[in-house]
Amino acid sequence: MSIMEVKCLKRDYGNGKGVFDLSFSVERGEVFGFLGPNGAGKTTTIRHLMGFLKPESGTCRIDGKDCWLDRPSVQKNLGYIPGEMNFFDDMTGAEFLNFIEKYRGVDSSIRKMDLISLFELDAKGKLKKMSKGMKQKVGIVAAFMHDPDILILDEPTSGLDPLMQNRFIDLVAEEREKGKTILMSSHMFDEVERACQRVCIIKNGRLAAVDSVDGLKAAQVKKYEVTLESEEAALEFANEDLAISEISHAHVTVLVQNNISQFIALMNKHPIVNISAPSQSLEEIFLQYYGGEKGV
Repeated sequence: MSIMEVKCLKRDYGNGKGVFDLSFSVERGEVFGFLGPNGAGKTTTIRHLMGFLKPESGTCRIDGKDCWLDRPSVQKNLGYIPGEMNFFDDMTGAEFLNFIEKYRGVDSSIRKMDLISLFELDAKGKLKKMSKGMKQKVGIVAAFMHDPDILILDEPTSGLDPLMQNRFIDLVAEEREKGKTILMSSHMFDEVERACQRVCIIKNGRLAAVDSVDGLKAAQVKKYEVTLESEEAALEFANEDLAISEISHAHVTVLVQNNISQFIALMNKHPIVNISAPSQSLEEIFLQYYGGEKGV
């Protein structure tokens, strides 16, 4: 059953910026990854889901409720981490969390203290003097402490060190085991692979792909590293009708998409010593949709 549904959503800021005819859904108990570079429309989509923006056309619904028309009810039952943290700077972290707890009208004291301990948060300091990472921890505690069934997380590990990133991913896994529904926007490909069951890739405000991580990997160009018995044999093999990405001594890297039978037939003609298929990362898949090289 779909808990979040974005249907034909449009918000046009001009110059190709915004979201256009965007549709996807998130199922109950699912951790759903939302990927795209800056300016692709991720935060705009999330702001519509939160009821902060009214769609120009299309709809966003959470748990059957219209995110714009029923925004007070929708927001009350959500956990939310914004892409950019904004606080009352004169408050301490503890004062802010107490304020949020009273605003919601839910006793979160036990869960709050557990999360403060988990993320080693010094909540006594003034928010305006906190580092980005410490402010991020405050935001995480605020989002999770009332034990919501649905969470929307926009770049949730921004500013965290690797240890705290790992603890956050473990927390998400625990929440998933409890049946929580989570939409998580991220640039961290590794954490999306570890945390999410399905991934949506958004490009220029439009849906580029949506599938399981394994499904996306299976559908894309495969990379095979072929080792031949000599450099000369490698050069002969590389002259076949194949997509070659690299030749190094007796090693040839071949890209294969929907032509595996041809690839196998050509290998049978040459003195192959070894073949391996390196694991394809989600980052490599992402770059296939956007173009460019890894690291750019």
